[in-house]
Amino acid sequence: MNRRKFCTLVALTACTCPLDLSAAVLLISTDKKKKLCQDNNWVRSSPLVVAPQNVSDNMVRDYLVKIRHPDLPHPNDVYLDADHAVVLARIVSRFKRLYRTMGYGNFGVAGFDKAVCFARNYSVVGRFTGEELDFLEMIYYRNANDYGFYGDKRIVALTQEIKIKDTYKVPYSGNCLFKGASLSKYQEIKRNLGEDVLLTSGIRGLIKQFYLYLNKVERHGGNLSLASRSLAPPGYSYHGTGDFDIGQMGFGKNNFSEKFIGTPVFKKLTALGYVEFRYRRDNLLGVRYEPWHVKL
Repeated sequence: MNRRKFCTLVALTACTCPLDLSAAVLLISTDKKKKLCQDNNWVRSSPLVVAPQNVSDNMVRDYLVKIRHPDLPHPNDVYLDADHAVVLARIVSRFKRLYRTMGYGNFGVAGFDKAVCFARNYSVVGRFTGEELDFLEMIYYRNANDYGFYGDKRIVALTQEIKIKDTYKVPYSGNCLFKGASLSKYQEIKRNLGEDVLLTSGIRGLIKQFYLYLNKVERHGGNLSLASRSLAPPGYSYHGTGDFDIGQMGFGKNNFSEKFIGTPVFKKLTALGYVEFRYRRDNLLGVRYEPWHVKL
């Protein structure tokens, strides 16, 4: 079964029977499935296919369970082997020192080469070893589909840099946005919602995404798949090309939970209707529901 067929089946199943994943969904006509999907705003332009005979509703159920409970391990999750887990611990520790030394703003937009050079020049961080660099390249170049993440690669070269002249540091947020569509979208949200809304995460360069992703992998015993359900693997984050996160002022870490949908900011924004969110509930990218993640 290829990825397109499986993702289509997930969409069809979720929009027809989101609570009771009945095998009956496989038996309804293609025209009926298409109408149901359109009515539920699921599939817009992707071609629909008839589900192959070897696909069971248990496969769809497993997929949905994973993204509805992203921080729980699953029997088919992909883990690092023991040797790589040792290297991972060293890298995460070095990233933490790099983060503290470079500072939040610089770390957020740093490219791979800049971070490696910086680490080499500051003894408090320490140079990345050959083994560590090989590990980082392995993580970057592996197809994220292997972990269950189905988004496109956004940073297509390991050495790709973010040009500072193309970014704007949003006052009082500590975060940067790309000038152009990304900044304009945030400013429009800010104009309409006022001081209640804040930018909780903007541009993430490759190094910051490495740090966030690998830190979670380490905290969960080397589970790459689990980390991928809430953090895009390095190179795949849409934060690297324009997406950003918003939150409710004073709501703290709850801005990164489903509690956010109960806030005035979320309710006002959805009522206005001009913002699209990247990771909808039961999406086809293998990622948890993120009602705070604005899509560009």
